[in-house]
Amino acid sequence: MNDVRAKRIAKFIEPFRVEPGSKVKLDRDFDPAFKAGVTKKREGRELLRTGVELLAEYQRRLAAQGTHGVLLCLQALDAGGKDGTIRHVMSGVNPQGVAVSSFKVPSAAELGHDYLWRYACRLPARGEIGIFNRSHYEEVLVVRVHPEHLDRQRLPARSLGKDLWARRYREINDWERYLSDNGFAVVKLFLNLSWSEQRARFLKRIDVPERNWKFSAADIRERAYWTDYQHAFSEMLSATSTTWAPWYVVPADRKWFARLCAGAVLAHTLIELDPRYPRVSSEARDQLRDARAKLVAETEPAPARHGRAAAGRA
Repeated sequence: MNDVRAKRIAKFIEPFRVEPGSKVKLDRDFDPAFKAGVTKKREGRELLRTGVELLAEYQRRLAAQGTHGVLLCLQALDAGGKDGTIRHVMSGVNPQGVAVSSFKVPSAAELGHDYLWRYACRLPARGEIGIFNRSHYEEVLVVRVHPEHLDRQRLPARSLGKDLWARRYREINDWERYLSDNGFAVVKLFLNLSWSEQRARFLKRIDVPERNWKFSAADIRERAYWTDYQHAFSEMLSATSTTWAPWYVVPADRKWFARLCAGAVLAHTLIELDPRYPRVSSEARDQLRDARAKLVAETEPAPARHGRAAAGRA
């Protein structure tokens, strides 16, 4: 790929990257309305279209090479735009090479395993892009804001000490390091939505009949925990943005800009992996040459005989 283009993408996403080891305070460090100099929605859509074409090309290379896999983790508060981001950013890629997993309340079978088990079961294979719509980070977000969920996980008493969250951060970092070391890039996006914009989106879901199906009373209940979630997100970003799996905090008040940012981060990841189409052996090239010569020399076969006359002659 053109080095200038790659550098432009890297520069564009840099303000959204959480520097490993830094102490994050969301409302201080990241503006949900930031637009990085892209002032017009139309310009953003055009840039996204270019990014989608780029992703399609790199996805083909990723699948052909079959060496690396990519795991995209999307986290956000309710109405943060995760579904729309997936739909728009992945609109041009081959659906055979992408798998989306959404994680709801764990089942009884899932609760019978360790807390990372159900996520490990949905990891992408080499050559694939896997998307987690909500991810293993729910275990240090929702579970932290609502610690009563820990009761359902049936943890031994010694695992419930005051170091529980620090231990989970460490375990998640180690797991992602393991994935990275084995050729799987972990891309982590937090769609950062403001309090006022979430309110506006909830009201739209209530007031517009075609959007009523999106609304849940649970959304309002969770909104009451806004401050607790902001703290949990800040702690999570501080503890789990690593050199091998950094977090990107995407301004999400404008959906079109959030989608542009998400596409740019994913494109940057694939550019860094630099997957290549496999080179065929000299023997395979000889076979290709022979096959081509046969195809070029072919003549169209005579039409088959049909009907009663042909049957009679038979």
